[in-house]
This record gives sequence, C-alpha cells and structure tokens, in this order.
Amino acid sequence: MSQPTTSPLAPEAFPALPAIDGVTLRIARARYKQWDRCDLTFVTLEPGTAAAGVLTRSKCPSPEVEWCRAALPAGTARALVVNAGNSNAFTGHRGRAAVEAVAARAAGHLGCRPSDIFVASTGVIGVPLPIDKAEAGLDAAFAAEPCDWLAAAETIMTTDTFAKAATARAVVDGRTVNIVGIIKGSGMIAPDMATMLGFIFTDAAIDPALLHAMLGDANRRSFSCITVDSDTSTSDTVLAFATGKAGNAPLTAPDDAGADAFAAALESVCLELAHLVVRDGEGASKFIEIGVTGAASDESAHRIALSIANSPLVKTAIAGEDANWGRVVMAVGKAGEPAERDRLAIRFGATQVARNGLAVDGYDEAPVTAHLKGKAIEIGVDLGLGSGRATVWTCDLTHGYIAINADYRS
Repeated sequence: MSQPTTSPLAPEAFPALPAIDGVTLRIARARYKQWDRCDLTFVTLEPGTAAAGVLTRSKCPSPEVEWCRAALPAGTARALVVNAGNSNAFTGHRGRAAVEAVAARAAGHLGCRPSDIFVASTGVIGVPLPIDKAEAGLDAAFAAEPCDWLAAAETIMTTDTFAKAATARAVVDGRTVNIVGIIKGSGMIAPDMATMLGFIFTDAAIDPALLHAMLGDANRRSFSCITVDSDTSTSDTVLAFATGKAGNAPLTAPDDAGADAFAAALESVCLELAHLVVRDGEGASKFIEIGVTGAASDESAHRIALSIANSPLVKTAIAGEDANWGRVVMAVGKAGEPAERDRLAIRFGATQVARNGLAVDGYDEAPVTAHLKGKAIEIGVDLGLGSGRATVWTCDLTHGYIAINADYRS
C-alpha cells in the first residue's frame, strides 16, 4: 500500500516539544512489514515513574490491551514498547506469547519486572506478532542512540499522513511541570473509553490513582468526543507516565495546590491530540465540529452528536459541500434520544437554517454553501428540551477513505 499524501488538514509544522526528565526515546527497525522505516519504539522510564491508562472496551481486545489492563493497577512503569504494522489482535495464544516475550526481553535489559513494561501494537488484525522480529528489533533499540519526539511520533504511525504531538505546562508547588503527548490514529476511530494509541509523558510528581482519575476525566472530554468512521479498534490505548523529576510536592488529591492547573494542562494535551487524529482522518478534507444543546441531559446530547458525526449521509454531504440540513434532521431522529421535531433548531456556521421544525423564513443557502467550502465546518443543533449539551469532532467521508482501506493489507 502506498503512503497517502499528507492530509490537507495537517498543521503547518510539528510542534517544538520540551524534553521530559526521566524519559528516553529510542527507535529501531523490526521489519514487521516490507517498508523502509523504523517500526519499533522503545521508551525507558526512570524508576519511580507512575503509570495510568484508559483502554478499549472492545470485546475482542488485543493481547497488548489485556497485558496493559493487568499491569495498570500496580501504577508503576519502567518502559513502553510500541510496535507498528502489526496489531497482534485476534491471534490467540501466539499473540499472548509474543507480548510476554517482548515484556520479558525489555525487563531483562532493564533489570525490572515484566509487569513494569507496557506494550502496544497497531496494524493489521489477525497476524501474530513475530517474536523473532520483535526481539531483534528490541535488541537494536537497546543499542540505538536516543531520538527526538518527532522520530518517535513517526515510528508509531501506520496509515497516518503526519506525525502528531502536543505539549502543555503547568505550575505545581512553584515548579513548572511539562506534559508531552504523541499519538497515532487515522482510521478505525470511534472512541469507547480510549482511542488509537496515545502516549503522554510528564515530569510531574503525582500519585498513580490521581493521574488515572485525571486521565479518565480528560479522556471523556477529548478522545471520547471524536469519531472518524464509527469503528472502535481492538487495540485502543492511551497511557500516561509521570516521572516525578520536576521536583514538585507530589500531587495526591484533587484539591492539592496545583492539581487543577495540572488537570487543565493534561486535558489540553488530550484535546489537541484528539483533534489531530480527526484532522488526519483517512481521506478527510473537512474538520467538523458538532455542538448539541438543549438536550434532555449531557449524555443524551453526546449520543445525538455522535449520531450526526457518524452518519455517512451527513459526512458525504459535507464532503460534497452540499447544504443538505435534512440529513442532520435524520441523524437526530434516529439517535433514539428524546427529541421533538417542532422544537428542533439547526445551524451551519453562523447561519440558522431551521427552527421550530421548519426552514427559517427567507432562508438563503448562499452563506451556508460558502461555509461548507472551507476546511473547518460547524454544525449546531438545539433540541429545545433541557440544559444538556455536548461537542464532538469528526471529518467528512470521501473517496480517499475507500481507497486507503480497500488495499490496507497489501
């Protein structure tokens, strides 16, 4: 499969990212596929690093997801291994053996417990991760020189067209703490607890339980509010690691001084990473924000917004720059949530197109058409029922999505 051209929604440049004390990045070629690039990332973490994560709720998870789920309660980490090109999902005992071998190899190198090694893989489903290639790739990574964030972000990619990263900082206990995140994801994107493979690193000192709670809160307002194609991956993983090297008094409770600032910075990183995934949606040409207000509850608003975002008819209309707001009405109606036709109002950009179940008097489609010609599209829906609200982000559906996925395994 040829690599797609860079998404038209990609940022102009990869961001400048600070080093995170206690985090060392290395990459290598395990040659999981016939490609001329690195495909194994090995991240070492200083002893005492706290770990937290959110994982897919798919009933067909990869062995890597099961491994991370079992390791997270301990709240500690010494390394992360990420394989690109092979998801190792739906591979039975051979897949489990591969994860165990990867963790054992890395643990032996670092002199730690295998349960302190976190493993994630991404790529084709149904092909066991070749242990010989994984171990050879790890050995090469052990001997490699440290690399920068860009190299690591590129190495975890599969069908992504650009490397994705974000950063933020906060003041905690008079110390500036840094947060850096990298992520991969382009297709098979519909969040259910987490999404894609995302890895967040900070030098803050924070209790693992508090880090886990903050990551869960951030996830609900970021990764769980995006969708590309309504398909939830078997391998979705977001992990956060805190080395404690910033020297702040450890955060242990939500009301500690600086905890709010850290939580806000963490959410900022998660939201930026989530938006970058949508901007790299397979075949995407439009970045779409859907805001729902006036719903019976926030949860109801979220489900209605996702119904709109996941509708192929809505997504293709936007791809074609067609001001067909009737498709939004359809998506609201099929969501299975409280809605009353004659209270419904719909907005495209700044233009109100429908109100009280009817097209607005004197509706002029010209400004809506102009709005749809841009790359950033806004759809607003008001149910007129209550105070529930939600915002989700998606992209349009183009021929490019079919082209990428029709030959994905080749």
